[in-house]
Amino acid sequence: MVNRDLEQLAREVGQTLLHAGLRLVTAESCTGGWVGEAVTAIAGSSDWFDRGFITYSNAAKREVLGVTAATLQRHGAVSEETAREMALGALKHSKAQISIAITGIAGPGGGSTDKPVGTVCFAWAKNDAALLSERHLLSGDREAVRYQSVQIALRGLIAIARQSQTAVA
Repeated sequence: MVNRDLEQLAREVGQTLLHAGLRLVTAESCTGGWVGEAVTAIAGSSDWFDRGFITYSNAAKREVLGVTAATLQRHGAVSEETAREMALGALKHSKAQISIAITGIAGPGGGSTDKPVGTVCFAWAKNDAALLSERHLLSGDREAVRYQSVQIALRGLIAIARQSQTAVA
């Protein structure tokens, strides 16, 4: 069940994507499909949501989204480089025009000095625009890190889709 905050954000994503004439694809790792759950909880989301990929393992990232072994070896699964390749791969393997990719360490284990628990990388890609990525250090337990990640992902989609609306207007 999606809570009211995520429901409101997902509804705004849908309205903004519809207005911009865009369809969404997701590529999720640490959120395990939570962004997809949030957007498909909105009635009518089939008008603007194409599909979602949950690529939790490195093998899935390579096989399904085309993330290169070199990127994973050089930068790791939790990196902006990997998130960017995930976002581009999701677009390539869908009918969507805009994507969000999320990869991170939700905890409680798995962190390191360079990438502590709460490190989450995001990338947003659009067929006709620059690829954007960010790295965040989020606080809280596993659920809190994942929840904040979904919020960041949805807010980023709204911002990028609004840029498309401005360009169309």
